[in-house]
Amino acid sequence: MPGMNARDPITTTPRRAPRAPRADGAEARHRLLHTALRLFAQKGFAKTSTREIAREAGVNISAISYYFSDKNGLYGACFTEPMGGDGNDLVAICSTPGLSLEDALRLCFTSAIEPLKQGEIVRQCIQLHMREMLEPTSQWAEELERDIKGPHRAIVELLCRHLKLDRADDDIHRLTYAITGLSMQLYVNQDFIEAVRPSLLRTPRSIDAWADRLTGYAIALVQAEAARRKALANDEKTATAPAPARAARKKP
Repeated sequence: MPGMNARDPITTTPRRAPRAPRADGAEARHRLLHTALRLFAQKGFAKTSTREIAREAGVNISAISYYFSDKNGLYGACFTEPMGGDGNDLVAICSTPGLSLEDALRLCFTSAIEPLKQGEIVRQCIQLHMREMLEPTSQWAEELERDIKGPHRAIVELLCRHLKLDRADDDIHRLTYAITGLSMQLYVNQDFIEAVRPSLLRTPRSIDAWADRLTGYAIALVQAEAARRKALANDEKTATAPAPARAARKKP
């Protein structure tokens, strides 16, 4: 299976759904999740034991099976719960009927950068994703489909609708990567931003400002691509026009 780590395979056998936390156990579940996130990010899935997680979280090891079914379920929860939401949220935004391109992009960027307000948790989540890329388990295939391929397809379709294209070509995919990279670079370069210009990420308000700016940058990218396509189409018409027509077009 693609993405499987032979040294530490994660089973794909059906598991019962994790239980919802009881009121008196919400804190224990919270400690388990965030302790597991920290340890998985630092050491990876294979080198992190459930006994170690439970010990550092200060709970009984049986709490892992109670709240998350097993180690696999806890590992999967670390990819979605701490930052809130997942790629399906972006897919839903892009698919909303009647939503303009600008409004859709603004909602996408707002949702994408909101987790930056959580500080250290975000760093651990990014570290976890990077470790999963370097030491893939079967979780990687799920992440690839839900949080990478799904949102990418949704933005591709959004751009095709806006540019009135029947299907996406390579340049639409290039444009999509350029747009999604605008928000991704805030996570990848978070430490550099805080070293060079910390005010850009210092407060919730400064983080919110990014959504508006990134939307403007993305719209400029789309407009540039639309202009490029229009110029290309005009050049092709000129090249295929009869000689007298081409000569007439060259006259002042």
